[in-house]
Amino acid sequence: MLPLFNRLISPANAHAFWIGVAFMVLGNFFFALNDTMGKILVGTFAVSQVLAIRSIGAFLVLGPMLWAGRGTGRIRRPWLQLVRIGVATGDTALFYAAVAYLPLADVFTFYMAGPIYVAAMSSVMPGGAVGWRRWLVILAGFGGVVIALGPSFTVYSPGILYALVGSFCYAGALMMNKVLVKTSDTALATLQALGALIGGGAFAFFQWTPPGAVDIGLLLLLGIVACLAHLLISRAVKLTPVSVLAPFQYSLLLWGIGFGILVFGDVPNERILLGAAIIATAGLFLLYSESRARGRLRADAVMKDFP
Repeated sequence: MLPLFNRLISPANAHAFWIGVAFMVLGNFFFALNDTMGKILVGTFAVSQVLAIRSIGAFLVLGPMLWAGRGTGRIRRPWLQLVRIGVATGDTALFYAAVAYLPLADVFTFYMAGPIYVAAMSSVMPGGAVGWRRWLVILAGFGGVVIALGPSFTVYSPGILYALVGSFCYAGALMMNKVLVKTSDTALATLQALGALIGGGAFAFFQWTPPGAVDIGLLLLLGIVACLAHLLISRAVKLTPVSVLAPFQYSLLLWGIGFGILVFGDVPNERILLGAAIIATAGLFLLYSESRARGRLRADAVMKDFP
């Protein structure tokens, strides 16, 4: 059974392209389900407690994988791994804190700007020069964030603050994923879960609310769902080009709107939808620009091989 499954998710599979697309959509569904459950649970338990028990749930998935693989291999660049653990834990914790105050669609909109922040931050990295056209698109993406903020920009709201800071943590995690590309998916997920367990557990010690049996089950399920979402999307990227998957990444907002309406009765207003549309368009343009630049580099490299 396992060899059959391995062949199914192999890049060599003739249907790998469409399997990758399906995994991306399904992974985003699981992320939206995880965030919906998290929004419910943070109404009863502290974010730190949710984060800690959620991480234990993740190990119910990661444990068998680690056992089958006899570990994660050598962990490279440990200090950068610690930075990634910090920003990834902040990303998750701040998301749960934000949804305690805001509708799911609102928080998803702010987090969708993460790739735009990455493009802006890459301009200060070696070889990360950003042309004036890309800067215009980046500024348009920031404009989408400001539109989504709307009147809330001038009124203090903990949820708005958590969502904005969390979206920058998310961008930082994306940057670190690029830097640590040689680290296996299992190792990245394991280190992230371990960091969240330690960090969340340290704060949960002072904010502990005794959970019932059903609550423990839901908190563990939260970790299982989140871990499956991470693994599905990681596999999708290996099966299908990122440039193809990008539009399907924004299905997360659609799932979020659907869950928000069905579970909480939250209907996003025109301002949030307009801001989300601008952010998504800017993000897709940046990805298209990057894929074209990489294509030109590959073509130049091929031409240099000819005398």
